[in-house]
Amino acid sequence: MPDETVEAEVCVVGGGPGGRALALALARLGRSVVLLERRDPGRGAGPVFRGESVSPDGVRLLDGLGAWEQVRGAAHRVDRLEIEDAGRRVLDVRFADFPYRYRHPVELPQPALLSALAELTARQPGPCTVLAPATAVALLGAGPAVTGVRAVTPHGTVRVRAALTVGADGRHSTVRRLSGLGERARRTLLERDVVWLKLPHPADWDRRAYRVRIAGGSHALFLPCADGRVRVGLNVPKGGLRQLRAQGLDALRRRLAALAPEVADAAREGLRGWSDTALLDIFTTEVPRWSAPGVVLLGDAAHTLSPVLGQGVNHALADAAELAPLLDRALAEGRGAGRALGAACETYQRLREPAVARSRALQLRQERLFTLAGPGAAVLRRALYRTVGASPALRRRVLAPAYFPGQRPGDRHRPAAETSPV
Repeated sequence: MPDETVEAEVCVVGGGPGGRALALALARLGRSVVLLERRDPGRGAGPVFRGESVSPDGVRLLDGLGAWEQVRGAAHRVDRLEIEDAGRRVLDVRFADFPYRYRHPVELPQPALLSALAELTARQPGPCTVLAPATAVALLGAGPAVTGVRAVTPHGTVRVRAALTVGADGRHSTVRRLSGLGERARRTLLERDVVWLKLPHPADWDRRAYRVRIAGGSHALFLPCADGRVRVGLNVPKGGLRQLRAQGLDALRRRLAALAPEVADAAREGLRGWSDTALLDIFTTEVPRWSAPGVVLLGDAAHTLSPVLGQGVNHALADAAELAPLLDRALAEGRGAGRALGAACETYQRLREPAVARSRALQLRQERLFTLAGPGAAVLRRALYRTVGASPALRRRVLAPAYFPGQRPGDRHRPAAETSPV
Protein backbone atom coordinates (compact mmCIF):
# COMPACT_ATOMS: atom_id res chain seq x y z
CA MET A 1 0.00 0.00 0.00
CA PRO A 2 1.59 3.34 -1.01
CA ASP A 3 2.36 5.97 1.61
CA GLU A 4 -0.15 8.73 2.08
CA THR A 5 1.31 12.13 1.16
CA VAL A 6 0.47 15.39 2.93
CA GLU A 7 1.86 18.78 1.94
CA ALA A 8 2.37 21.97 3.91
CA GLU A 9 4.70 24.94 4.03
CA VAL A 10 6.06 23.87 7.43
CA CYS A 11 6.14 20.48 9.16
CA VAL A 12 6.53 20.66 12.94
CA VAL A 13 7.71 17.47 14.62
CA GLY A 14 6.72 17.54 18.29
CA GLY A 15 3.53 18.74 19.94
CA GLY A 16 4.95 20.14 23.16
CA PRO A 17 4.65 23.83 24.13
CA GLY A 18 7.27 25.00 21.61
CA GLY A 19 5.88 23.02 18.67
CA ARG A 20 2.28 23.99 19.45
CA ALA A 21 3.22 27.65 19.94
CA LEU A 22 5.04 27.72 16.60
CA ALA A 23 2.09 26.06 14.83
CA LEU A 24 -0.24 28.66 16.32
CA ALA A 25 2.01 31.59 15.40
CA LEU A 26 2.38 30.36 11.81
CA ALA A 27 -1.33 29.64 11.44
CA ARG A 28 -2.09 33.19 12.65
CA LEU A 29 0.11 34.41 9.81
CA GLY A 30 -1.85 32.31 7.32
CA ARG A 31 0.83 29.64 6.79
CA SER A 32 -0.04 25.98 6.30
CA VAL A 33 1.34 23.58 8.91
CA VAL A 34 1.41 19.85 9.59
CA LEU A 35 2.15 18.95 13.20
CA LEU A 36 3.29 15.46 14.19
CA GLU A 37 2.71 14.42 17.78
CA ARG A 38 4.13 11.14 19.03
CA ARG A 39 1.83 10.82 22.05
CA ASP A 40 -1.66 9.42 21.60
CA PRO A 41 -4.04 12.14 22.86
CA GLY A 42 -6.70 9.54 23.58
CA ARG A 43 -4.67 7.52 26.05
CA GLY A 44 -4.00 8.28 29.67
CA ALA A 45 -0.65 7.78 31.34
CA GLY A 46 0.88 7.27 34.73
CA PRO A 47 2.68 10.05 36.58
CA VAL A 48 4.36 12.27 34.01
CA PHE A 49 6.31 15.27 35.28
CA ARG A 50 6.52 17.78 32.48
CA GLY A 51 7.42 21.44 32.87
CA GLU A 52 4.64 23.44 34.49
CA SER A 53 6.57 26.57 35.50
CA VAL A 54 5.96 29.53 33.20
CA SER A 55 8.09 32.60 33.88
CA PRO A 56 6.78 36.17 33.72
CA ASP A 57 8.34 36.36 30.28
CA GLY A 58 6.51 33.17 29.34
CA VAL A 59 3.25 34.85 30.37
CA ARG A 60 4.19 37.78 28.14
CA LEU A 61 4.78 35.45 25.18
CA LEU A 62 1.49 33.62 25.73
CA ASP A 63 -0.28 36.98 25.89
CA GLY A 64 1.35 37.93 22.59
CA LEU A 65 0.03 34.71 21.03
CA GLY A 66 -3.46 35.49 22.26
CA ALA A 67 -3.34 32.40 24.50
CA TRP A 68 -3.06 33.87 27.99
CA GLU A 69 -6.77 34.56 28.37
CA GLN A 70 -7.41 30.94 27.38
CA VAL A 71 -5.17 29.50 30.09
CA ARG A 72 -5.23 32.01 32.94
CA GLY A 73 -8.10 30.19 34.67
CA ALA A 74 -5.94 27.06 34.92
CA ALA A 75 -2.84 28.94 36.10
CA HIS A 76 -1.61 29.44 39.65
CA ARG A 77 0.27 32.69 40.27
CA VAL A 78 3.49 32.64 42.30
CA ASP A 79 4.47 35.68 44.36
CA ARG A 80 7.72 34.69 46.09
CA LEU A 81 10.93 32.71 45.80
CA GLU A 82 12.52 31.67 49.06
CA ILE A 83 15.66 29.68 49.80
CA GLU A 84 16.37 28.06 53.16
CA ASP A 85 19.83 26.71 53.92
CA ALA A 86 20.52 24.65 57.06
CA GLY A 87 17.08 25.58 58.40
CA ARG A 88 17.49 29.35 57.96
CA ARG A 89 16.00 31.56 55.29
CA VAL A 90 18.80 33.14 53.29
CA LEU A 91 16.84 34.61 50.35
CA ASP A 92 13.27 35.86 50.03
CA VAL A 93 12.40 37.44 46.68
CA ARG A 94 9.03 39.04 45.96
CA PHE A 95 8.27 39.17 42.26
CA ALA A 96 6.04 42.25 42.62
CA ASP A 97 9.16 44.27 43.51
CA PHE A 98 10.68 43.89 40.02
CA PRO A 99 10.27 46.86 37.63
CA TYR A 100 8.71 44.94 34.74
CA ARG A 101 5.29 44.84 33.14
CA TYR A 102 4.89 41.07 33.56
CA ARG A 103 6.26 40.17 36.96
CA HIS A 104 4.71 36.98 38.29
CA PRO A 105 5.54 33.42 37.22
CA VAL A 106 2.70 30.91 37.13
CA GLU A 107 2.35 27.18 37.49
CA LEU A 108 0.36 25.92 34.53
CA PRO A 109 -0.44 22.24 33.89
CA GLN A 110 0.96 21.33 30.51
CA PRO A 111 -2.21 19.55 29.30
CA ALA A 112 -4.17 22.78 29.81
CA LEU A 113 -1.54 24.79 27.95
CA LEU A 114 -1.35 22.37 25.02
CA SER A 115 -5.14 22.13 24.77
CA ALA A 116 -5.49 25.92 24.68
CA LEU A 117 -2.79 26.29 22.01
CA ALA A 118 -4.46 23.57 19.91
CA GLU A 119 -7.92 25.16 20.18
CA LEU A 120 -6.59 28.57 19.19
CA THR A 121 -4.66 27.11 16.26
CA ALA A 122 -7.82 25.51 14.88
CA ARG A 123 -9.46 28.98 14.65
CA GLN A 124 -6.67 30.62 12.64
CA PRO A 125 -6.67 31.36 8.89
CA GLY A 126 -3.70 29.11 8.16
CA PRO A 127 -4.61 25.42 8.01
CA CYS A 128 -2.95 23.16 10.60
CA THR A 129 -3.22 19.39 10.21
CA VAL A 130 -2.38 17.43 13.34
CA LEU A 131 -1.31 13.80 13.04
CA ALA A 132 -1.34 12.03 16.41
CA PRO A 133 0.00 9.61 17.29
CA ALA A 134 2.65 9.89 14.60
CA THR A 135 6.32 9.00 14.96
CA ALA A 136 8.93 10.53 12.63
CA VAL A 137 11.21 7.74 11.37
CA ALA A 138 13.05 9.36 8.44
CA LEU A 139 13.67 12.70 6.76
CA LEU A 140 12.84 13.14 3.11
CA GLY A 141 15.44 14.80 0.94
CA ALA A 142 16.30 16.25 -2.44
CA GLY A 143 20.07 16.57 -2.70
CA PRO A 144 21.46 18.15 0.48
CA ALA A 145 18.12 19.69 1.50
CA VAL A 146 15.47 18.16 3.75
CA THR A 147 12.06 18.25 2.06
CA GLY A 148 9.89 16.71 4.74
CA VAL A 149 9.35 13.75 7.03
CA ARG A 150 8.28 10.14 6.79
CA ALA A 151 6.14 9.20 9.78
CA VAL A 152 4.44 6.08 11.07
CA THR A 153 0.84 6.28 12.32
CA PRO A 154 -1.64 3.59 13.44
CA HIS A 155 -3.21 3.83 9.97
CA GLY A 156 0.01 3.46 7.98
CA THR A 157 2.94 5.53 6.80
CA VAL A 158 2.61 9.20 5.91
CA ARG A 159 5.01 11.36 3.93
CA VAL A 160 4.82 15.00 4.89
CA ARG A 161 6.38 17.25 2.25
CA ALA A 162 7.26 20.75 3.44
CA ALA A 163 9.54 23.65 2.61
CA LEU A 164 10.84 23.50 6.17
CA THR A 165 10.86 20.77 8.84
CA VAL A 166 11.07 21.92 12.46
CA GLY A 167 12.43 19.57 15.11
CA ALA A 168 10.54 20.50 18.27
CA ASP A 169 10.79 16.96 19.59
CA GLY A 170 12.62 17.44 22.85
CA ARG A 171 15.86 16.67 24.59
CA HIS A 172 16.28 13.31 22.78
CA SER A 173 15.30 14.79 19.41
CA THR A 174 14.87 12.36 16.50
CA VAL A 175 15.05 15.22 13.99
CA ARG A 176 18.36 16.39 15.46
CA ARG A 177 19.78 12.89 15.08
CA LEU A 178 18.40 12.21 11.59
CA SER A 179 19.50 15.59 10.22
CA GLY A 180 23.07 15.24 11.49
CA LEU A 181 22.77 18.44 13.51
CA GLY A 182 23.49 16.49 16.67
CA GLU A 183 26.81 15.07 15.48
CA ARG A 184 28.86 17.88 17.00
CA ALA A 185 26.53 18.56 19.93
CA ARG A 186 28.18 18.82 23.34
CA ARG A 187 26.32 16.96 26.07
CA THR A 188 27.29 17.89 29.62
CA LEU A 189 26.19 15.61 32.45
CA LEU A 190 25.44 17.45 35.66
CA GLU A 191 26.43 15.93 38.99
CA ARG A 192 22.84 15.28 40.00
CA ASP A 193 19.59 13.80 38.76
CA VAL A 194 16.11 14.81 39.94
CA VAL A 195 13.44 12.57 41.43
CA TRP A 196 10.06 14.22 40.77
CA LEU A 197 6.91 13.55 42.77
CA LYS A 198 3.78 15.32 43.97
CA LEU A 199 2.57 15.53 47.55
CA PRO A 200 -0.32 17.16 49.42
CA HIS A 201 0.55 20.79 50.06
CA PRO A 202 1.47 21.48 53.72
CA ALA A 203 -1.34 23.47 55.32
CA ASP A 204 0.99 26.03 56.90
CA TRP A 205 2.89 26.82 53.70
CA ASP A 206 2.14 29.86 51.56
CA ARG A 207 0.71 28.41 48.33
CA ARG A 208 2.19 31.24 46.27
CA ALA A 209 5.85 30.57 46.98
CA TYR A 210 8.63 28.66 45.24
CA ARG A 211 10.81 27.01 47.85
CA VAL A 212 14.36 25.69 47.70
CA ARG A 213 15.59 23.76 50.72
CA ILE A 214 19.32 23.03 51.14
CA ALA A 215 21.15 20.98 53.75
CA GLY A 216 24.85 20.43 53.16
CA GLY A 217 25.18 19.06 49.62
CA SER A 218 21.53 17.96 49.40
CA HIS A 219 18.67 20.07 48.12
CA ALA A 220 15.11 19.95 46.80
CA LEU A 221 12.67 22.22 44.99
CA PHE A 222 9.09 22.59 46.25
CA LEU A 223 6.76 24.17 43.69
CA PRO A 224 3.03 24.81 44.26
CA CYS A 225 0.74 23.17 41.71
CA ALA A 226 -2.45 24.51 40.24
CA ASP A 227 -4.24 21.39 41.54
CA GLY A 228 -3.44 22.23 45.17
CA ARG A 229 -0.52 19.83 45.60
CA VAL A 230 3.19 20.58 45.74
CA ARG A 231 5.58 19.37 43.04
CA VAL A 232 8.85 18.18 44.55
CA GLY A 233 12.16 17.85 42.76
CA LEU A 234 14.64 16.02 44.98
CA ASN A 235 18.22 16.07 43.76
CA VAL A 236 20.17 12.82 44.06
CA PRO A 237 23.73 12.02 42.97
CA LYS A 238 24.04 11.05 39.32
CA GLY A 239 22.88 7.43 39.08
CA GLY A 240 21.89 7.47 42.78
CA LEU A 241 18.27 6.42 42.33
CA ARG A 242 19.18 2.71 42.30
CA GLN A 243 20.84 3.03 45.70
CA LEU A 244 17.92 5.05 47.06
CA ARG A 245 15.40 2.48 45.85
CA ALA A 246 17.44 -0.29 47.42
CA GLN A 247 17.06 1.49 50.77
CA GLY A 248 13.28 1.50 50.42
CA LEU A 249 10.55 4.11 50.17
CA ASP A 250 11.02 5.16 53.79
CA ALA A 251 14.52 6.35 52.91
CA LEU A 252 13.01 8.72 50.35
CA ARG A 253 10.47 9.93 52.91
CA ARG A 254 13.23 10.53 55.48
CA ARG A 255 15.32 12.47 52.99
CA LEU A 256 12.40 14.73 52.15
CA ALA A 257 11.57 15.26 55.83
CA ALA A 258 15.19 16.13 56.61
CA LEU A 259 15.08 18.93 54.02
CA ALA A 260 11.54 20.09 54.82
CA PRO A 261 10.04 18.76 58.08
CA GLU A 262 6.71 20.31 57.07
CA VAL A 263 6.25 17.66 54.34
CA ALA A 264 6.92 14.65 56.58
CA ASP A 265 3.21 13.82 57.06
CA ALA A 266 2.45 14.52 53.39
CA ALA A 267 5.26 12.15 52.34
CA ARG A 268 3.87 9.36 54.53
CA GLU A 269 0.33 9.85 53.19
CA GLY A 270 0.95 10.80 49.57
CA LEU A 271 3.94 8.66 48.62
CA ARG A 272 2.58 5.13 48.20
CA GLY A 273 5.15 3.57 45.87
CA TRP A 274 7.98 4.24 43.46
CA SER A 275 5.38 4.48 40.68
CA ASP A 276 4.45 7.86 42.22
CA THR A 277 7.89 9.17 41.23
CA ALA A 278 9.73 9.88 37.99
CA LEU A 279 13.45 10.31 37.38
CA LEU A 280 14.79 13.12 35.22
CA ASP A 281 18.33 12.54 34.01
CA ILE A 282 19.98 15.97 34.22
CA PHE A 283 22.20 17.15 31.41
CA THR A 284 22.60 20.10 29.10
CA THR A 285 23.10 19.92 25.36
CA GLU A 286 24.76 22.63 23.27
CA VAL A 287 24.17 22.26 19.53
CA PRO A 288 26.61 24.35 17.43
CA ARG A 289 24.24 24.65 14.46
CA TRP A 290 20.47 24.72 14.92
CA SER A 291 19.65 24.45 11.21
CA ALA A 292 20.61 22.87 7.89
CA PRO A 293 18.95 23.23 4.45
CA GLY A 294 15.26 22.52 4.95
CA VAL A 295 15.41 21.79 8.71
CA VAL A 296 15.70 23.73 11.98
CA LEU A 297 15.61 22.84 15.69
CA LEU A 298 13.55 24.48 18.43
CA GLY A 299 13.39 24.28 22.22
CA ASP A 300 15.09 21.39 23.98
CA ALA A 301 16.05 19.88 20.62
CA ALA A 302 18.29 22.91 19.99
CA HIS A 303 19.41 23.64 23.56
CA THR A 304 18.62 21.25 26.39
CA LEU A 305 18.72 23.01 29.75
CA SER A 306 18.52 21.73 33.33
CA PRO A 307 15.24 22.09 35.31
CA VAL A 308 16.70 24.76 37.63
CA LEU A 309 14.49 27.89 37.52
CA GLY A 310 12.12 26.17 35.05
CA GLN A 311 13.64 27.41 31.80
CA GLY A 312 12.67 24.73 29.26
CA VAL A 313 9.08 25.76 28.49
CA ASN A 314 9.92 29.46 28.48
CA HIS A 315 12.80 29.18 26.03
CA ALA A 316 10.68 26.99 23.74
CA LEU A 317 7.97 29.67 23.69
CA ALA A 318 10.57 32.36 23.04
CA ASP A 319 12.05 30.31 20.17
CA ALA A 320 8.63 29.97 18.57
CA ALA A 321 7.86 33.67 18.92
CA GLU A 322 11.19 34.61 17.31
CA LEU A 323 11.11 32.02 14.53
CA ALA A 324 7.55 32.40 13.22
CA PRO A 325 7.77 35.92 11.73
CA LEU A 326 11.16 35.14 10.21
CA LEU A 327 9.71 32.07 8.47
CA ASP A 328 6.66 34.02 7.32
CA ARG A 329 8.82 36.59 5.56
CA ALA A 330 11.00 33.89 4.03
CA LEU A 331 8.04 31.89 2.72
CA ALA A 332 6.72 35.05 1.07
CA GLU A 333 9.74 34.89 -1.26
CA GLY A 334 8.03 32.20 -3.36
CA ARG A 335 10.61 30.51 -5.59
CA GLY A 336 13.43 31.98 -3.56
CA ALA A 337 12.01 30.68 -0.29
CA GLY A 338 14.63 27.95 0.12
CA ARG A 339 17.54 30.34 0.38
CA ALA A 340 15.45 32.82 2.39
CA LEU A 341 14.45 30.09 4.86
CA GLY A 342 18.11 29.22 5.41
CA ALA A 343 18.92 32.84 6.16
CA ALA A 344 15.88 33.11 8.44
CA CYS A 345 16.97 30.09 10.46
CA GLU A 346 20.48 31.46 10.86
CA THR A 347 19.06 34.79 12.03
CA TYR A 348 16.82 32.96 14.51
CA GLN A 349 19.81 31.20 16.09
CA ARG A 350 21.82 34.42 16.22
CA LEU A 351 18.98 36.21 18.02
CA ARG A 352 18.11 33.45 20.46
CA GLU A 353 21.49 31.95 21.32
CA PRO A 354 22.68 34.72 23.73
CA ALA A 355 19.57 34.39 25.95
CA VAL A 356 19.94 30.61 26.05
CA ALA A 357 23.63 30.93 26.94
CA ARG A 358 22.83 33.34 29.79
CA SER A 359 20.24 30.96 31.22
CA ARG A 360 22.58 28.00 30.92
CA ALA A 361 25.36 29.88 32.74
CA LEU A 362 22.94 30.92 35.51
CA GLN A 363 21.71 27.35 35.90
CA LEU A 364 25.22 25.93 36.13
CA ARG A 365 26.16 28.53 38.76
CA GLN A 366 23.08 27.61 40.79
CA GLU A 367 23.80 23.88 40.46
CA ARG A 368 27.33 24.44 41.78
CA LEU A 369 26.04 26.53 44.69
CA PHE A 370 23.40 23.95 45.59
CA THR A 371 25.93 21.13 45.77
CA LEU A 372 28.59 22.83 47.92
CA ALA A 373 28.96 20.42 50.82
CA GLY A 374 31.92 21.48 52.98
CA PRO A 375 31.23 23.67 56.06
CA GLY A 376 33.26 26.59 54.71
CA ALA A 377 31.67 26.35 51.27
CA ALA A 378 28.17 26.24 52.77
CA VAL A 379 28.90 29.38 54.81
CA LEU A 380 30.02 31.13 51.62
CA ARG A 381 26.86 30.01 49.82
CA ARG A 382 24.62 31.40 52.55
CA ALA A 383 26.55 34.68 52.54
CA LEU A 384 26.12 34.99 48.76
CA TYR A 385 22.36 34.46 48.95
CA ARG A 386 22.02 37.00 51.77
CA THR A 387 24.02 39.53 49.77
CA VAL A 388 21.77 39.07 46.74
CA GLY A 389 18.69 39.37 48.94
CA ALA A 390 19.89 42.65 50.43
CA SER A 391 20.47 44.38 47.07
CA PRO A 392 17.64 45.10 44.59
CA ALA A 393 20.23 45.70 41.86
CA LEU A 394 21.86 42.31 42.49
CA ARG A 395 18.48 40.54 42.62
CA ARG A 396 17.63 42.02 39.23
CA ARG A 397 21.03 41.16 37.77
CA VAL A 398 20.88 37.54 38.98
CA LEU A 399 17.23 36.73 38.29
CA ALA A 400 16.39 38.84 35.23
CA PRO A 401 18.03 36.40 32.76
CA ALA A 402 15.79 33.63 34.09
CA TYR A 403 12.49 35.40 34.62
CA PHE A 404 12.50 38.61 32.53
CA PRO A 405 14.88 38.15 29.55
CA GLY A 406 12.55 39.78 27.02
CA GLN A 407 11.48 42.75 29.13
CA ARG A 408 12.98 46.10 29.90
CA PRO A 409 12.81 47.62 33.40
CA GLY A 410 10.77 50.73 34.01
CA ASP A 411 7.27 49.78 32.84
CA ARG A 412 5.34 49.15 36.03
CA HIS A 413 1.95 49.27 34.28
CA ARG A 414 -0.04 46.20 35.23
CA PRO A 415 -2.08 45.04 32.22
CA ALA A 416 -5.39 43.23 32.54
CA ALA A 417 -3.65 39.95 31.72
CA GLU A 418 -1.45 40.32 34.81
CA THR A 419 -4.28 40.20 37.33
CA SER A 420 -4.36 37.12 39.52
CA PRO A 421 -5.55 34.10 37.49
CA VAL A 422 -6.98 32.34 40.57
